[in-house]
Amino acid sequence: MAEVNPEVQEFMKSSIVTDYTKDIQQYNLGPLWEAIPTIMHKTPKPQAQAYLWSDELIKKKMAEAAQIFTPERGGERRAIYFQNPGLTYREPWGWGSTTQTIYAAVQMLLPGEKAPSHRHSQSALRFISEGSGAYTIVQGERIFMEEGDFLITPKNLWHGHAHLGTEPMYWMDALDIPTIYAIGGTFFEPYEDGLQQPDIPDNFSERRYRGGMVRPVGDDKFTVAPLANYKWDRTVEGIKGLMEFDPDPHHGYAVEYINPSTGKSANPTLGTRMQHLPHGFKTKALRHTHSTVYQVHKGSGHTVINGIRFDWKKGDYFVVPNWAWYEHSASEDSYLFSVNDLPIMNRFDLEQEQSFDENNGHQKITGEFKADFR
Repeated sequence: MAEVNPEVQEFMKSSIVTDYTKDIQQYNLGPLWEAIPTIMHKTPKPQAQAYLWSDELIKKKMAEAAQIFTPERGGERRAIYFQNPGLTYREPWGWGSTTQTIYAAVQMLLPGEKAPSHRHSQSALRFISEGSGAYTIVQGERIFMEEGDFLITPKNLWHGHAHLGTEPMYWMDALDIPTIYAIGGTFFEPYEDGLQQPDIPDNFSERRYRGGMVRPVGDDKFTVAPLANYKWDRTVEGIKGLMEFDPDPHHGYAVEYINPSTGKSANPTLGTRMQHLPHGFKTKALRHTHSTVYQVHKGSGHTVINGIRFDWKKGDYFVVPNWAWYEHSASEDSYLFSVNDLPIMNRFDLEQEQSFDENNGHQKITGEFKADFR
């Protein structure tokens, strides 16, 4: 927007303007002349803030939650979500928002527990951070989960969880809850009989796709991704292939989880990636319209977001808001799983990207992130 000259600014503060503004507001009418500076920025100014949650804090609070809540008592899921400090409960989009479009949480399931089936209009995905022996059942297919696996649960499909193993199981949940809530499209339905029972072979879709991206004939007709579980070992193999070449200066060695039927993102509203940063590798700074939530699957290092250094290690989660400069640096070989809202931005033709041209592509560090749990 063009800068307002001093005479106009003075006029806008005059009683004739302020009195008239108050007058129309009593009729639920709004003054655009006051709203424009707030809603029409030259570039995005998200309410979401860069933030980091440590693995120690998450495990501590999950252990406390396990003493209080079970899937049968106190809620269908034992999940603690990441509430962005810039998005408060007072805002219509703020509840449960890790970014303005993405809900992210950690869920824990203990041996022998069951989380009942339900379905909803939000699309969901999971990244398994720790443990094995649990399964999710989606539309009658039991999908057994192991560390490093990435799973999708498309909207409106029945899904629940159960744990047949011996150790606690942790995974990241991510959904488009804030987006669906904001546009008024929320639907939710519990499964009448608790946990849905299987009616097709276990790991059916995974077994059909043993050939990796060799697609079974007929699957080109799917609009919902026919592959429910993207296994860790295959993801690593894909990254190893990239490591025969030079790394991308902004992303290192990164792969995107896609729908093998369409070639688009595995989840229609949320993008997902796994990136490998070798020991000592530093990415060059970048910013873009889409926002990103990261989970540190392996390794340690730091990320500079708008000049602030965020140190991370295995099990930590952190947020890069949209249109924020960021760059990664790995202290050891590291793997970062991430979920973003790029598919949403692309659908609205809003995605823009800029590289940082100063200081050979690296920001000046002006401070370090500190939180109460540090």
